[in-house]
This record gives sequence, C-alpha cells and structure tokens, in this order.
Amino acid sequence: MARNPRQSLGLTYLARHGQTEWNVAGRRQGRLDSPLTQLGLEQARRNARLLTGEGIDAIFASPLGRARRTASIIAAELGLTVQVVDDLAEIDHGSWSGLGSIEIDAQWPGQRDVREREKYTFRFPEGESYADGEVRAGRVLEEIGRSGVRRPLLVSHEMIGRMLLRRLGVPDALGTRQPSYVVYRVRAGGVVERLASSG
Repeated sequence: MARNPRQSLGLTYLARHGQTEWNVAGRRQGRLDSPLTQLGLEQARRNARLLTGEGIDAIFASPLGRARRTASIIAAELGLTVQVVDDLAEIDHGSWSGLGSIEIDAQWPGQRDVREREKYTFRFPEGESYADGEVRAGRVLEEIGRSGVRRPLLVSHEMIGRMLLRRLGVPDALGTRQPSYVVYRVRAGGVVERLASSG
C-alpha cells in the first residue's frame, strides 16, 4: 500500500451527491447519470450550511453531473471553486448501469448473491470492482495530499466513498452507508465523525 495520505492531509471531509431521480427509482447509476431531485438539491444546500465554519480550503468533485451539481452548491456557499478529479467517479457498474434488481436478476441469475459474498473483488460485468475503485481512491488522496491543502472536501458517490474511507484507515469501510444528508469528517487514524443535517 502507498504511504498513508494522512501524513499530508489534516481533516478530510467526504460528501455524497444529493438524492437523484434514479436513487428514488432504485436504478444503479455507476457512470451513468440522472438529475438531482428537489430533495437532492436541498440536501446539498443543507450540507453547505453544515460545512460553514469547518475551514474547508478546497473542494474536489467527481466528473459526474450529480456530484458536480452538489459540489457547486456547496462551493457557492463556502466561496470556493470546484476542482474536478476524474478518479472520483463512481465505481463503474458496467452492464448493470441503469438497471433495477429485477432486470439484473433476469439477465444475470444469482450474480447479485455472488456479489454479496465476494463484495470487494466482484467486478460488475464490463465494469469495475471495489478493488479497482480502491486503486483510484488511493491516487486521489495522494494527489490531494501533494497539493498542499489541509481540509479538503471530496464530493463523490457512496461506493467510491467507501474506498476513500478505506484508504483513510477506516477498517469497516466496505460496510458503511453514507446518506446524502451526511458529511463524514475523517481524522487521523481513520476516526470518522458524522456531520448530519435533517434528511
């Protein structure tokens, strides 16, 4: 494993994009995109207010529209600009992108169960695995660590967010959930604090 990015970063903040139309519909997004709902826009505004006074000195976002929109709302409130980082994109769901569970089960019988048993190494058909995502997460943190910022906010997605947590030293990161109204504040040693607005 590469050197610990905590050596160069102070606090690290992780936010997930606001709720999207496909979140509501139960469709996997991966690298595809769908617009934020009205609730998703409000979640971004609430998270922006939540982060006021935290001393955020840079905002980095996934290139996907739902994360960029969320990041732009937060950045406007904090008086910062958004730096897009391609490696913050969600783990690629490949052929499962845009599908719901019933459609996946019809085309790939039993594969969702296989994924539950082998979650870290399971690769979505024509897509990525968590293991692939962790490589990207490591690159992101190394790059940000070299940039000189001390309190970055990373706006991305739930799955790549788990791999960011893992690289920041959180041992049970694979089992975490990050609702769109929660921002994680990660301290040295992988200590995670939840900053939460109302859902």
